[in-house]
Amino acid sequence: MQLTLDLTGRHVLVVGRPDRARHAVAAVRADGAVVESRPADDAARHLRALLAGAGPRLLHLVVWVEGPGEARVAIAASAAALEVPLATAPATDPSPHGHVTLVGGGPGAPELLTVAGRAALAAADVVLHDRLGPGDRVAELAPGAELVDVGKTPGHHAVPQREIEALLVEHAVRGRRVVRLKGGDSFVFGRGGEEVAACRRAGVPVTVVPGVTSAIAVPEEAGIPVTHREVSRAFTVLSGHVPFSDDELRHLVGLGGTIVVLMGVANLPQTAAGLRRHGMSVDMPMAVLESGFTDRSRRTVTTVGEVDALIGTFRSPAVIVIGEVVRVADAGLDEVADLVAFAAPRPVGSEGSRAGARAGAAASRAGAAASAADARVTA
Repeated sequence: MQLTLDLTGRHVLVVGRPDRARHAVAAVRADGAVVESRPADDAARHLRALLAGAGPRLLHLVVWVEGPGEARVAIAASAAALEVPLATAPATDPSPHGHVTLVGGGPGAPELLTVAGRAALAAADVVLHDRLGPGDRVAELAPGAELVDVGKTPGHHAVPQREIEALLVEHAVRGRRVVRLKGGDSFVFGRGGEEVAACRRAGVPVTVVPGVTSAIAVPEEAGIPVTHREVSRAFTVLSGHVPFSDDELRHLVGLGGTIVVLMGVANLPQTAAGLRRHGMSVDMPMAVLESGFTDRSRRTVTTVGEVDALIGTFRSPAVIVIGEVVRVADAGLDEVADLVAFAAPRPVGSEGSRAGARAGAAASRAGAAASAADARVTA
């Protein structure tokens, strides 16, 4: 249905059974219309009554969705007599069998929701959504669907996970198209695997639509690449809502590369202290990226040694990035070249040797610049 009318405050009659007309109702309501929905026979009688002068003729548009052919003829004739436009909208197809689709909503920006995710939401009868991702736009993305907020906040799970799984199955068994909308990707600390397993145990068809994970997207928004040639060739993504063990911290320090921690603000003091205890340099860069892709986003760049002074100033949700790649965000080309030289693999040695490597790289760059300047002068 494509209309050029401004429907703000206009009265619209949508013709069709409620289950078949719900998307059309949602669409014109989203355009600001005052909407009334009636089955075809009832709508035909209503229009005849308006023609007979029963009640005010407060009607600006009739939208036909579905009904018997003779009712459509009668409605078209009445609409023409009332000088009210008649438009046609597709019916909402009933689903013969229930189905669950897990949709990764991405890091929050609606434009980062995938095409497949949008299509699943547009066709949904029920949406169980979290607080992260495009949760504040779900009514627009899933017009006419029943919306169920099952979002969690740190330390507070209003709807337990097992109850969420039971709701998915319950709605699907009733023949509904169910979307489980999550922030980021359903399989990156989203408990999507558990929900898929619950659906399969109940014999409910289930599909997974991948999402853009905040573990990569939020650092990208801040200009931080989680890998960078000759600086970091690996990145490790961890859930930080439970403190890391000494074995995990020791492994992270030894592995090198980039460390990305989700849900780690509350345990950041223990994380930083543990990394230092197991040998990570106090000068290792760290970025805390709060509320990515929102108008509340904030980037704080510090180090593993200095972050303690900032504890208490960070708020969830946040992505924590630890590694030399943090320096890349604000570095010029020459500075990145120095960083590559500094971060290049070397025999195990003192910090002094690494500092010397950095100084040597800077000196080489300065020498090259001087030679270039001399060449320009002599030319």
